[in-house]
Amino acid sequence: MFRTLVISGLLATSLACGAALPAVAAPVSEAQARAVQQRLVALDTHLDTPAFFSRPGWDIMDRHSVEADGSQIDYPRMVEGGLSGGFFAVFTPQGPRTRAGDIAARDAALVRAAEIHEMLARHSDHFRQALKADDAAGIAASGKRVVFLSMENGYPVEGDVSLLSAFYALGVRIAGPVHFKDNDLGDSATDKPEWNGLSDKGKAFVAQANRLGMVLDGSHASAQVLEQLIALSKTPVILSHSGCTAVFDHPRNIDDAHLKALADSGGVIQVYAFTSYLIPVPKNPERQAALEALFARLGDRSKLDPAAIKALQAERKAIEAKYPAPRAKFQDFLNQLNHALKVAGVDHVGIGLDFDGGGGIEGLEDASDYWKITQALLSEGYSEQDLAKIWSGNVLRLLRQAEAYSRSAQASPATLAP
Repeated sequence: MFRTLVISGLLATSLACGAALPAVAAPVSEAQARAVQQRLVALDTHLDTPAFFSRPGWDIMDRHSVEADGSQIDYPRMVEGGLSGGFFAVFTPQGPRTRAGDIAARDAALVRAAEIHEMLARHSDHFRQALKADDAAGIAASGKRVVFLSMENGYPVEGDVSLLSAFYALGVRIAGPVHFKDNDLGDSATDKPEWNGLSDKGKAFVAQANRLGMVLDGSHASAQVLEQLIALSKTPVILSHSGCTAVFDHPRNIDDAHLKALADSGGVIQVYAFTSYLIPVPKNPERQAALEALFARLGDRSKLDPAAIKALQAERKAIEAKYPAPRAKFQDFLNQLNHALKVAGVDHVGIGLDFDGGGGIEGLEDASDYWKITQALLSEGYSEQDLAKIWSGNVLRLLRQAEAYSRSAQASPATLAP
């Protein structure tokens, strides 16, 4: 109760004072927006594109399309949209919380990380891995795309959180403890509370991430987990792909009190473009059953060849046409982004669209559309300096703080105790 009152008080003070808003500006043309976009280091903090890396015949250097194979990120579209790079997710869906399940999750995550490294090796003339915050600008200036790694769901290390060190060595620099379901580390925002926040093992996960220099990610986590991440972490926390309940009330979004607490602690929220987290989408059991039957029949989609993917897309479109559902529009995303900027401020907001992981809305379909965000914000009066923070400055600040704490902790062993 005390913490709730404190958070509410901070929010009330913030709203009373009023967050600084941009000056009203004239509409900005596409050419102007694209020119600004090219000068920025534009990073998206949540790219699920590695899910395509093992698909037969799929290459990130080829231009793909959402319609043809469902993918949203590739090199040609990154160049077209002005995306400098981002955090490529080592995602592991939550499975059985058993010894065998933990081992399988660990191995699957190691394979996914290896697939990212294989892509980097194969296309080293166009992509380069970033290991430190200061790597990003140099890579972007060289004309290559920036590749950081992140971990979505701590399931691969819940059997032994010391395994985080192996993933750090592979390049993981952002790590979140949970996904759609509770696990041995803590509670999910979309599951029933089990731990009332983080478990003891989850708290050890936080300490280990701090020691290594990883930024902790509260996306998908319950409100209590977010509160505990903020309280326990020695460096600021990120929400790599999230939204605001004040705009649309959904468990994956956070309320203004928690948003203000995140900002006051130095943290950052990265706003996504995921339809069901932006607007109401009525449940359609027939549509869901048809899609589940299609996916079950085809099996592991990451192993399907181009012909099978083409057939999958055709069947999926037929199901979606038979059972239509609303899609969020670009303005729905902007409403989320503008609210986060108003409440948290320009130093605490960024972009994490969740492309190739369910994201994508009308007007913001794939990597070729990133420049539209810059156009909208410039038209609303935000400066190029503001945009530099939103597109990468804020997340890189968090990474620098994590790096600095790790260096100081290693230099002073007494600080390593949880």
